[in-house]
Amino acid sequence: MAATEVSGDKIICSEGQALDAIHIIVAGSVRAQFPGGEIILKKGDVVGLCDVAFDSHFFTYTTLEKSSFVSFPIKSKNSIPAIIKSNPDTARMMYTSMINQVFSIMAIYAKSKEACDGIYKEITRLYSDYVDLCAHNSISARSLPQFDTLAELTLEDDVNSWILPYYVSMKDFSPELKTALSAKPGYINGFLNQASIDIHSAFSVCENMSDYIRENIATFIQESRLDLFDLFLSLYARLNHDSEDSAKTLNILNEIAAYVRDKHVVNDALINERLNEVTTKASVKATVAASAETGSNADLANSLDTILEFSGVDSAVSDEFRNLISKYKRLSDKASTDDAARKLRNEITKLFYQIYCEAFQVSIRSYSIPTIVKMFFNFGYVDEELAGPENANYLYSIAEDFRGDSEKGVYTAYEWLLAIYRKEKDPSRNEFDTDFLSYLHEQKIKGEIDAAAETSMAADPTQRILFELNNMFPLVNKVTYARLSIFCPVFSEHNVIKPLQSCIVDVNSITETIAKLEKTDYGAFYRETVYVNEKCGIPKELINVRITPDVILFPNVGTRGVMWQEIEGRKRTTPARFMISAFHMEDLNTTFTRLVGEYRWEMCKRIQGARWNDLSDPSLTSEYCDYVQFYRKNNELSAEAKEKIKNSLVKAKNSYKEMFVRDYIVWVLFEGTGSPRLNKIARGIMCTYCPFPASLREQVSKNPLFKEFIEHYEVKTQQKLHHIDNVITKIKSSGQEVPAEVTVNRAFIEGTL
Repeated sequence: MAATEVSGDKIICSEGQALDAIHIIVAGSVRAQFPGGEIILKKGDVVGLCDVAFDSHFFTYTTLEKSSFVSFPIKSKNSIPAIIKSNPDTARMMYTSMINQVFSIMAIYAKSKEACDGIYKEITRLYSDYVDLCAHNSISARSLPQFDTLAELTLEDDVNSWILPYYVSMKDFSPELKTALSAKPGYINGFLNQASIDIHSAFSVCENMSDYIRENIATFIQESRLDLFDLFLSLYARLNHDSEDSAKTLNILNEIAAYVRDKHVVNDALINERLNEVTTKASVKATVAASAETGSNADLANSLDTILEFSGVDSAVSDEFRNLISKYKRLSDKASTDDAARKLRNEITKLFYQIYCEAFQVSIRSYSIPTIVKMFFNFGYVDEELAGPENANYLYSIAEDFRGDSEKGVYTAYEWLLAIYRKEKDPSRNEFDTDFLSYLHEQKIKGEIDAAAETSMAADPTQRILFELNNMFPLVNKVTYARLSIFCPVFSEHNVIKPLQSCIVDVNSITETIAKLEKTDYGAFYRETVYVNEKCGIPKELINVRITPDVILFPNVGTRGVMWQEIEGRKRTTPARFMISAFHMEDLNTTFTRLVGEYRWEMCKRIQGARWNDLSDPSLTSEYCDYVQFYRKNNELSAEAKEKIKNSLVKAKNSYKEMFVRDYIVWVLFEGTGSPRLNKIARGIMCTYCPFPASLREQVSKNPLFKEFIEHYEVKTQQKLHHIDNVITKIKSSGQEVPAEVTVNRAFIEGTL
């Protein structure tokens, strides 16, 4: 039979393609790829042999160089026995090649299993080393979200333990024995089919292990920088440049980079970029050490006195606060949980907000505000020594220019309070979900104020500010800080776990984060409202309008965000309120995605009202609640999927909202990049209520896991487009120009915004 020549880097057959032939390699070499790895086939090996027990290929075969093949067509299940019977030499080659291929794949299986175990142990060891180094240097250790969910690899359908030694023993058979066995067609056919089945049992396991490695290697280094490398890099930046622990931390950083590079999962460019950061940090540390002797900004001297004098609080309050701050500075462990430290933090917190409130009211009447006081308002700064000279200098350098942009919905803490005072914004609801006017009305009903006082207080800007400062403000300041039990509102160096320059949140970072999220969930901030335009013949039309949230930057160094309320008052076309630390120590994209997930849930509940979990009125919340509540009876879910849902519910503390938020984060950060993680039911709900834009839908629809849901969504989209196109046609036929609201709504429906 004549050989066929194929040039290098050509696909011979692809995963999913029908098995219509096998190909003996006469010259050259071929890469056989599958989701869990790859093997190299050389002269004498047979391409497609691993798939003979099935109707299609599970591997993608690509030539590595110019190669030649002798091909045998596969037309039915009887084709392989016929080839074996009529071609004894070919049968012997098939037998030998199959042993080699099984052995190679089983070697990948064994190596992957060892790598999975090693990754788990390495992450656990490194995080333990990090915590120990932090404790040794009296530094608060950062948490690592991935570590909370880290678990050893569990394989429900693992490869039988006898398979690997079985094929290893065959590889050691003598040439004479292999020749003798190859001469028995019945044996060879049975062997090839059983080996193909065994390969595929390892195939799926290797794929699961590959996913485990890919997911967990990100704990070491990833683009978001929410990883072990960043923990040690932040620690390295804070340690004395010539200390033993600094050198140890530097060695660990290099170890992490080398470990990840060896796994060939993370892009080398990213690893090199992160290593360059280490060099930069080392240079900065040396500069800081050299400049420490020169002292700090003279304007920062007596910062606390400047703040107290500006606030105008009485001397008793000033003296007490100075005394408390002095004690706090002397604490060797400011994050201590003992009673004395806890009581001290509580006393500081109480006076801090009293002084903050007084200082704000003074600022309204002041012609100018000292830079130190601006640092107090927007960063919680009170003392240079407590903040650390380097941090204090940096805060001073940005204080005058640190501002939001009301047109983009971003406010500093001071700007937000000023907007409420000027009645540009309404005070936020309190922790009992009661707004300012409702609170005053309750006070009147209780007899604590009369009707005249209610009317007067409602119009009094000072009362509006007091409501905000006494309710939402202190609670959210504490929650955004995240570590509730050790919270203290004053800016302290021990809370700074990475350089402030790298984690400051400003207008640009917020707008960029929103834009990035909308590339995946383009309809996140669109709300349905009634549009009327009698001139264009539109008596009533439901359209979608974009309402981005107000984002308030709180005066702390924190790690959490808060979705405080989904609308203002009762009007649905008002902005939601997202709160986040001015210096956010975690990944901003991940935090913001969580906030949007919470916002989507609460906004749906707001729109649905009492029927938010009633499946007879389909909605995001009702369908998701039904899915979680009755997952055990859902025949579309596998046993493995049901077990995962059970575990997810436990982690979410049986909160359907929290479970949805976690799935939403996966939807945006993973499924939106073509990396399926959700089960079929959760994916269907997300496709329906949090759809991708048209371009991304087209891209992911090529994946069978998405195809059904995307097609269903497109059918509904075409129905909506048909309606809006009829509206547009009527407007044009009447000689009127199509309103921008209608044009935007069409683009929203189509997903082309």
